[in-house]
Amino acid sequence: MLECKLLIDGQWRGDGRLLTVRNKYSGAEIGALPEVSREELDEAVDAAHRAAPVMAEMPAHRRHEILLRTAQLLIEGREEMARVIAAEAGKALKYARAEVDRAVSTFTVAAEEARRLHGETVPLDGTASGEGYFGYWVRRPVGVVAAIAPFNFPLNLVAHKVAPALAAGNSLVLKPASTTPLSSVLLCQKLVQAGLPPGAINLVVGPGRTVGEWLVADPRVSKVTFTGSPGVGRRILEIAGIKKVTLELGNSAPVIIAPDGDIEAAAKRCAVGAYYNSGQVCISVQRIYPLKSVYEPFTEKFITASEAMVVGDPLDERVDVGPMISEDEARRIENWVGEAKQGGAQVASGGRREGPVHWPTVLLGCKPEMKVLAEETFGPVASVISCDTFEEALEQADNSQFGLQAAVFTKDINRALQAVKRLNFGGVIINDTPNFRADPMPYGGNRQSGLGREGVRFAMEEMTNIQMVAIRLEG
Repeated sequence: MLECKLLIDGQWRGDGRLLTVRNKYSGAEIGALPEVSREELDEAVDAAHRAAPVMAEMPAHRRHEILLRTAQLLIEGREEMARVIAAEAGKALKYARAEVDRAVSTFTVAAEEARRLHGETVPLDGTASGEGYFGYWVRRPVGVVAAIAPFNFPLNLVAHKVAPALAAGNSLVLKPASTTPLSSVLLCQKLVQAGLPPGAINLVVGPGRTVGEWLVADPRVSKVTFTGSPGVGRRILEIAGIKKVTLELGNSAPVIIAPDGDIEAAAKRCAVGAYYNSGQVCISVQRIYPLKSVYEPFTEKFITASEAMVVGDPLDERVDVGPMISEDEARRIENWVGEAKQGGAQVASGGRREGPVHWPTVLLGCKPEMKVLAEETFGPVASVISCDTFEEALEQADNSQFGLQAAVFTKDINRALQAVKRLNFGGVIINDTPNFRADPMPYGGNRQSGLGREGVRFAMEEMTNIQMVAIRLEG
């Protein structure tokens, strides 16, 4: 049982209504922390505003040291953090440990990038009006960053916002999901221990419709970075005002299986990609398009791999798939699968729910207008749809309002390059699933999947402003 406080201006405090955090599998209470009041939120933003020039003036090597020390503290507390993630998010322990490892990588890369943030010279005399001038530009931190994170990766998606913001010399107000705030508490403890000055990071918790909106609309906030639903993303754009905004929103990730692809490897990878974290991943495998010649063997192998997933308590070392974030979400998935069945789809495997746990489910015969294809399922459901040609598969895969990441299994370089050219997605992954993400890469979506890019270096660019300097030379 973790009794936690909010972090405001370097002090752990908060006297508001306690928010209970529960184990998503057993329902047992595992922690509590106070909901931030409007006055406390104002103090948190004010603290970040005062700390912004302190962070901006901090030498790059010092920011590097703090971030690297934070990574080391995460390594030292790996097991405790992983167990907190597994309990509060319902994530299988093996994947919770992997999430901690990813956060270590994120902070390590951010430490390196803190020493590489730079500008470049500009040849102003390339035009007649610039003759006699010397020019260069630099990147300067925006100031206060509001980081609003989701429940599904309660540590690493926080790290993807916090680490680059600090590396670039900003201060933050962090609002994690109210269902999974304990990982953020532990992370903030480590950042303070690593030497981050008071006010550089402030932790607040509360509902998005109040606390989140107060934070987004605050004129002292210069940048909002948000991961969550398209509806909330649109609301943020309505109320943010003139400030920088990065949105990482929904997806309906497609995978194309060409006849020359490794069918067995693709089936196993797609099963992991569809069901880890109970499918609650923006780049979770959702729509699979094998070509007709490999449809039956792929589907058979995919069903076998899906049924091999061990379902149960995420703290059990053997488990692959734990509960969803709530019973309401599991019930929603049950309803979506039911709607697909009523529309003529076949449940080839799974389709079972017990409380907050929904078993890995394979659907066949789905139609494009069904929710399980047209919307972001965000649950352990994958649909397999046969296509006659590679061109048809590309067309169906691209037929989406979303555009985060897509994947193609093929050994044919021409097919791979054709897919890259044809698919309007922020990332196209060849011979692995859309779930692939590494810290050095730009990560983000097109269309309704969001605005801007994450990935440490690219997030830092989104969290800085370019300042141009032009010097008129004498003589």
